[in-house]
Amino acid sequence: MTNRTFTMIKPDGVANNYIGAILAKINEAGFRIVAMKYTQLTPERAGEFYSVHKERPFYNDLVKYMSSGPIVACILEKSNAIEDFRKLIGATDPAKAEKGTIRNLYAKSIEANAVHGSDSDENAAIEGNFFFAGTERF
Repeated sequence: MTNRTFTMIKPDGVANNYIGAILAKINEAGFRIVAMKYTQLTPERAGEFYSVHKERPFYNDLVKYMSSGPIVACILEKSNAIEDFRKLIGATDPAKAEKGTIRNLYAKSIEANAVHGSDSDENAAIEGNFFFAGTERF
């Protein structure tokens, strides 16, 4: 188990000017940001990032959405990072997300849910390296 996780503020979170508020919640929860990048995914790069979902019916819409505007990618560090971050962001569906979680506060829908959070140490390393290969070793 590592003490790092990966997150990104998705295009809806960026477009709605929630970058500062979301980063503040992350800091207040005791996470340290060890790498951060403001960027925009091309449809090809979004497709690569979400290739695990390629056979799912929502894949094309997901790729289109994730390449529709800038995102903020971050590697976060904290003891018990994966589990604690998943609690901080809340359920994928903001209507079911616990009060005070990032998705409860800033997400609009299941699709436009403000943030991504890695679900395992293995995926955190893969996702972090996707954005930060050569600059920050996960």
